[in-house]
Amino acid sequence: MQLHQYSISETISKRYFQEIDNINQYAGIEDFFVLESRLIFEIYHLEATKAKKTLHEIIDILSARFGKQVIKVVRSYFVTLSSIVARKLLDNQVPSKKAFAFNLACADMVENKMKDAEFLQFADDLVEFYVYFIADRKQPTFRHQTVNKVIMYINDELENDLTVESIAANFHISTSHLSRIFREHVGITLVEYLNVRRVEESQYYLRHTNKSITSISEQFHFCNQSYFTRIFKKYTGVTPKHFRDELHHEFFRFEMSEVVYENV
Repeated sequence: MQLHQYSISETISKRYFQEIDNINQYAGIEDFFVLESRLIFEIYHLEATKAKKTLHEIIDILSARFGKQVIKVVRSYFVTLSSIVARKLLDNQVPSKKAFAFNLACADMVENKMKDAEFLQFADDLVEFYVYFIADRKQPTFRHQTVNKVIMYINDELENDLTVESIAANFHISTSHLSRIFREHVGITLVEYLNVRRVEESQYYLRHTNKSITSISEQFHFCNQSYFTRIFKKYTGVTPKHFRDELHHEFFRFEMSEVVYENV
């Protein structure tokens, strides 16, 4: 067994030194990790347009180095990149099971959904998904820390049957106090925010899974499919079925900002 391990190690070492000898003939290789660091920064700061451009530059470097084999290498890189992003999610206090699921889901999409002829479009879609997922996990910065904690709690427990009463009980405060401070700082009621987040999350299940609309409605604890359709259309402008069938519709995202009251 030890001999086999040594043989593998020796083979890798030889391949490494061969690559060192060859690397100088490929332009831009020295910029690879600089670009990757920039890409991670742009993804983490939700700069999707810039991140797409940077990822294309990285792919150009891989193309120059690997030529006809670039598709295979890009697949591998997308899986690696997803793993890097998953670790950034952990840094942002995402529960480990969700970061692990994120990593597996991305790897599965790369392996089974990426078409060779559309790998650049897939790169753009992957960046969009990274940014969307990270945006949900950015630490809110409202001046009331309980409001920030409630938002993060909702993000973690969204697929449970959350109510104002259950959230208030979790934070050991009254429902009236929770409702008041939430609306004062976020600008919408807690009930509205729960619906907003459920609609945001349900979009990905509609677009990227084969789950029925009824099943997705139940998953996010809407009382029935009719109510789900009404709430979904209120925020996205289209029905769940229309959103699923018409891929040109952009994802709805609620923009949170601190409500500022002027002194009168």
